[in-house]
Amino acid sequence: MTKTAAIIGGGVIGGGWAARFLLNGWNVQVFDPDPQAGRKIGEVLDNARRALPMLYDCALPDEGALTFHASIAEAVNDADWVQESVSERLDLKHRVFADVQAANPAVPIGSSTSGFTPSELQQGAADPARIMVTHPFNPVYLLPLVELVPSPATDPEAVDSCKAMLTSLGMYPLRVRKEIEAHIADRLLESVWREALWLVNDDIATTEEIDNAIRYAFGLRWGQMGLFETYRIAGGEDGMRHFIAQFGPTLHWPWSKLTDVPDLTDTLIDRIATQSDAQSGHLSIRQLERKRDGNLIAMMRALRQQDNATGRLINAHQQALRAPLSDSAPLISQDRVIPVDWTDLNGHMNEGRYGQIFSDAADAVLAHVGAGEDYIASGLSYFTVETTTKYLAETHAGERVRVQTRITEGQGKKLRCAHELIRAADGAVLASCDQLMIHVSLQTRRSCAPGPSVADRVASLATLHASG
Repeated sequence: MTKTAAIIGGGVIGGGWAARFLLNGWNVQVFDPDPQAGRKIGEVLDNARRALPMLYDCALPDEGALTFHASIAEAVNDADWVQESVSERLDLKHRVFADVQAANPAVPIGSSTSGFTPSELQQGAADPARIMVTHPFNPVYLLPLVELVPSPATDPEAVDSCKAMLTSLGMYPLRVRKEIEAHIADRLLESVWREALWLVNDDIATTEEIDNAIRYAFGLRWGQMGLFETYRIAGGEDGMRHFIAQFGPTLHWPWSKLTDVPDLTDTLIDRIATQSDAQSGHLSIRQLERKRDGNLIAMMRALRQQDNATGRLINAHQQALRAPLSDSAPLISQDRVIPVDWTDLNGHMNEGRYGQIFSDAADAVLAHVGAGEDYIASGLSYFTVETTTKYLAETHAGERVRVQTRITEGQGKKLRCAHELIRAADGAVLASCDQLMIHVSLQTRRSCAPGPSVADRVASLATLHASG
């Protein structure tokens, strides 16, 4: 049964939440009095539709239905979850919670607040047990972190249910142990932001130079290893204790102004804005968002190969999303979107990636016939010995494609597959591949007969495909 999320507030964060839910198969009901809310969410959703599917090697669920409503009561009436993303005004949030709980008393409510504690949010609520903080990061449809912050008054079962729900969306709910203003991540970000303001104020660096210092050095380290694990390595063989002993005393040196903030005078604001315009003003906000999304996709896909950090989350979510193949003529061995990092200077998928997608299709077929990971662990496998690929039309990033596979030879040691890469939008054949595999022993690295059950499955599919 399709679940429904109500989004209260359709700005940048609310729109990102709407996209995350929709693209994971939820229906989404939005309330936002802004007459431009539909356009704004539509533009966010356009970016999300292009970006999120590129992280995965299988299709996302069918998209849910998006509707806009004239009142909070109408939006939350039959909702399974409410995500509040209105402005950071406590009185406004209190009014929203009151309206939500008057219309749907049992529904759990998450707040996107970056600063308020759940206890502050729960003040005066009819049922404080259903309210908690679920603070995401922009773009919500790509970045997985959600700070999940309950108060002592929050129902533990509601928190556990929320954690499971967020995980099912491919997100990482970080349960914050104690209530604190600005939670965890924003407190860290605020420290860097404050120091950056001083560097601009004191004419030490421009906005672009500060951004370069982050993206060419520790930003890359943090993106895959965080802070403490990075510094553990910096401590050498003796680890974190040695690092603290070596660098701890520098914390008392006057390097930082983190306890003070420069006055945001008109002069400083103009300097920051002018430098920022010089740095990025030639790109529209939508162009910057697309650039950001492409960079994030490429980095997170690289981390997938290492099964690390956000890559591990995506791999786990993909396992939950991927549906097993069913016997058909032909088999649908791949159903996915072409990622941005598979394209070349001509703007289309390069020839090496055709080999990748047909290899992935073969892996899916092998798993379907029982020659997957467990079979390989037993010491048996199929090796590709010959392929012939024909490139028939351009394939572009963001296109949804399917691979249709027929087993054309399935006797003895041989397994031959005929693959066709099909564009989902119009059924055009983009490429074809004839692939011959030979069954081998991983101990001798020589050909041998497949196991009886695998041989039977291959022969059965070959017969089906010959007649289909």
